[in-house]
Amino acid sequence: MTRRARLRALAKINLDLRILAKRPDGYHELRTVFQTISLADTLEITFTPGRKTSIELDDHLAISDNLVIRAAQLVLDAARVHGMVAIRLTKRIPMGAGLGGGSSDAAAVLLALPVLAGRVVPMSCLAHLAQQLGSDVTFFLLGGAAVGIGRGTEVFPLPDTPARPGILIAPRVHVSTAEAYRRLSPHLTTELQQNKIFSFGCQDWAGGVSGAVCNDFETVVFAQHPRLAALKKRLARAGASPALMTGSGSALFGLFRTRAEASRALATLGKENAFRISLVNRARYRAMWWRALEEHIDHRLWPPQSRYVP
Repeated sequence: MTRRARLRALAKINLDLRILAKRPDGYHELRTVFQTISLADTLEITFTPGRKTSIELDDHLAISDNLVIRAAQLVLDAARVHGMVAIRLTKRIPMGAGLGGGSSDAAAVLLALPVLAGRVVPMSCLAHLAQQLGSDVTFFLLGGAAVGIGRGTEVFPLPDTPARPGILIAPRVHVSTAEAYRRLSPHLTTELQQNKIFSFGCQDWAGGVSGAVCNDFETVVFAQHPRLAALKKRLARAGASPALMTGSGSALFGLFRTRAEASRALATLGKENAFRISLVNRARYRAMWWRALEEHIDHRLWPPQSRYVP
């Protein structure tokens, strides 16, 4: 009766990020372009039907209030099913670096657990659960490249793009997202916001990723952490276009035309905590999920649909 799956939960980068005014709910309005990348955590999930529900997480980092546990409970409640869930989480995505690792892990549970439990949870319900878990979780139900607006929970797919190679640097620098927003807020004038919305729209209409993209957090974060600004310059000098910080930091990435260029750039970074990455488009993202769940599904539908549905 026990069913199991081994999953990869991909990281994301922000190819563009504009911060606007504070909303009545306390969050800031934003405009961003999300993009999944090849760096990933691994989750091994087992589900055994039962009369009661228990959720166990084997996580060597012992993260308090782990989104994975919350996601499992939410989706079991939504599916109206009980049983024993055991999850083993292996972290490779650096935490607190703006890469969405915790959100991706949570989305992986939302997508996989209904399949293992033999229940149908429609995308509209999964999206509602994702919004309860965090601003980035909704995006990982989609993958590829997508525009995020509002808090980032309103996600709209963009056309698939080539799997460009890149370099990701995750320096061991802690950046407080709350502090970054606090420092940025005084600069968010009405006129500036209108300019941001217009320039973001023009960038999106142009298609692709160019050196014209920006991350509004860079100004205030680089002022506090000059080392991050220096790392961005190193990426740019190595030929990255664009070179950008992701989220509120502290990770930075650079995209290159060829794998050879990315390899040469990586060699210049010495002992920095750097990774080779590639962009993962939506077609590859879905194919990855279908392969991981192939013994539990009959058809390549999205979200994945269980073959065990009564």
